[in-house]
Amino acid sequence: MSMENPRPPPPAITPPMAPLPVHPPIAPIPIPVPPSTSAAADDDEVDYEVSDDHHAARERHERAVQELLQRRRAYTMAVPTNDSAVRARLRRLGEPITLFGEREMERRDRLRALMVRLEADGQFDRLLRVQEDEQGAPGDDDDMEQIQYPFFTEGTNQLLQARVDIAMYSLPRAKARVDRAKRRLADPDEDPEAEAALVVKQAGDFVLECSEIGDDRPLTGCSFSRDASMLATSSWSGIIKVWSMPQITKIATLKGHTERATDVAFSPVDNCLATASADKTAKLWNSDGSLLMSFDGHLDRLARVAFHPSGKYLGTASFDKTWRLWDINTGTELLLQEGHSRSVYGVSFHPDGSLAASCGLDANARVWDLRSGRLYCTLIGHVKPVLGVSFSPNGHLVATASEDNFCRIWDLRTRQMLYSIPAHKSLISHVKFEPQEGYYLATSSYDTKAALWSTQDYKAIKCLAGHESKVTSLDISGDGQQIVTVSHDRTIKIWSCRSTARDNEMELD
Repeated sequence: MSMENPRPPPPAITPPMAPLPVHPPIAPIPIPVPPSTSAAADDDEVDYEVSDDHHAARERHERAVQELLQRRRAYTMAVPTNDSAVRARLRRLGEPITLFGEREMERRDRLRALMVRLEADGQFDRLLRVQEDEQGAPGDDDDMEQIQYPFFTEGTNQLLQARVDIAMYSLPRAKARVDRAKRRLADPDEDPEAEAALVVKQAGDFVLECSEIGDDRPLTGCSFSRDASMLATSSWSGIIKVWSMPQITKIATLKGHTERATDVAFSPVDNCLATASADKTAKLWNSDGSLLMSFDGHLDRLARVAFHPSGKYLGTASFDKTWRLWDINTGTELLLQEGHSRSVYGVSFHPDGSLAASCGLDANARVWDLRSGRLYCTLIGHVKPVLGVSFSPNGHLVATASEDNFCRIWDLRTRQMLYSIPAHKSLISHVKFEPQEGYYLATSSYDTKAALWSTQDYKAIKCLAGHESKVTSLDISGDGQQIVTVSHDRTIKIWSCRSTARDNEMELD
């Protein structure tokens, strides 16, 4: 082999480039399809079946809407306020002019409902003919005088006489109260602030004096007699008991209510007492246990009861959305007062006797002028039902207690709220001013406690803790030296500061 022309080496072979990795395709996430949709995709025509429950619910909804519209229409419907005119229109419409047990306001409501129903049924021309007949009937004869419909409901002669009597009673008391206040301000020897500080200091010394089982069922109300020599309590058993003070010895048992008793109150002028019950009645008793009178007329259970300062009249609050004024001498219902949109729970009277305050589950309290029948003011501020209301002895302050755990103080002169006390951790069941000068007020609550508050700076004075369950009511003796509380734990507790006051007098001597 010749070595002159060597064979060139073979070219280098470049290794092939590795292919890019190929990822497997991502599977699409299956989207669930409702059976109805898939069925609709398969078939364009689908029959939907609505259940009977759906039909019934829809009919109930339509009926509720119609009732709401009818009620709205009823509120705007012009209906006569004179009872004789209401009877005449019912007669022209071919309806009974009265039903068994029907009262004036109920008859007027029935006429309003009838007119709304006729209008809804398309019988508007019948209503027009009736109104034309009413307008034409008096004018056909010149001898017949024109009927004028008053804008208010006519009262009875007994109510008129009662209003006059209340005015004659309240004016001298109001004058004496104002003159006394002026005299105290002008007298340099008088120091109301120092006197208030002394009373508040004594109130801070209240201690539990005694406790007694009051009944087998929870207690609902309590009241001292005018001289604090007796105490009355009410309970769920429907039995009212009268106790002698200060030993709390039972002296009488009052049985007559058929349902639970809700409140009790002693008269401010004698030893008779009034009770309220869930059997829709209030009763007047002698302190020895004899029944004097029964007040029937409310349409629902009663809550609180209160005497007028004159002792001649009784106020009752009821869940039928009204409070009523009764003459205790004759048993006559003098006044049926409407105004609250929900149940009325409490009623109280001004120390002069000129005003009455009512409170209810509509979260409002209302102040009424008993001499004229007009609404003086509405106390709006609570956000839950108002369960207690009380007038101060100074005549211009009102306290209200509510389920919102607040006690609010109002000024009748400005008709404004002065102060709001976050008094308890649970609803406040009752409130009352100290009866001498109103230097402090007491509240009871479902948080098992009662409390005393100064009306000078609205700070807490004393917490009366001792009950084991809800405290439902309280009362303060006329001299301000004793407080009684009752509770669902069935006990009566007497709180006293007399021993401390006697010790202070001995130190001064």
